[in-house]
Amino acid sequence: MVRLSVNLNKVALIRNSRGRNLPNVTQVALDCVRFGADGITLHPRPDERHARRQDIYDLKEVLDVELNVEGYPSESFLRMVEEVKPAQCTLVPDPPDALTSNAGWDTIRHKHRLLEIINRLAEAGVRSSIFIETDLDKIEMAREIGTNRIELYTEAYATAFENGNPEAVEPYARSAAYAHEMGLEVNAGHDLNLHNLAFFAEKLPMLKEVSIGHALVSDALYLGLEKTIQEYQKCLGK
Repeated sequence: MVRLSVNLNKVALIRNSRGRNLPNVTQVALDCVRFGADGITLHPRPDERHARRQDIYDLKEVLDVELNVEGYPSESFLRMVEEVKPAQCTLVPDPPDALTSNAGWDTIRHKHRLLEIINRLAEAGVRSSIFIETDLDKIEMAREIGTNRIELYTEAYATAFENGNPEAVEPYARSAAYAHEMGLEVNAGHDLNLHNLAFFAEKLPMLKEVSIGHALVSDALYLGLEKTIQEYQKCLGK
């Protein structure tokens, strides 16, 4: 079964807008787990405009499901990951001022840097995942530099699906199958939602995990958090 990791950045953004601890990100994370989430994801950015680094430390103390920490691998970010030792660290190539993730790694261009980072994560006992697009050469390089997983960047699929082009899933299916054949595990994320997730998961039977935040939190405004998590799990066959 595909695991659902709930990204709580938007919950943290609401909290930060008032300068207090409402909503409490740690409590929402525990509620998500109680409602059926398989994991929790946070992506602390340097300006801490939504998730804060302290949130990572706080969640590590209380979660009994996998914690996935996403981020640009600056030295300070990597030191935090080495201290916290989350189950998984997803490396994204976003510059510090990026609004949101908008591209995957060029693993060929950044081969040597990523190799050093992945070795550091391995030494810390943290599973590594690289945010990446469907280019097969870049996926092959991801395997060569030793990452445990890739996370397919799915914005292009989501946009095409919304515009009536479900065939846009095909390069993702090919890429996931190629990665799987080479021994890489496959995650996916970005703009997956209740409308496009079931079809995507059906076409990628080797999929291990999806990380979903913006759409899930938005749906929870209408359905409630518990019902929303249940609906996303239904999309994944659970």
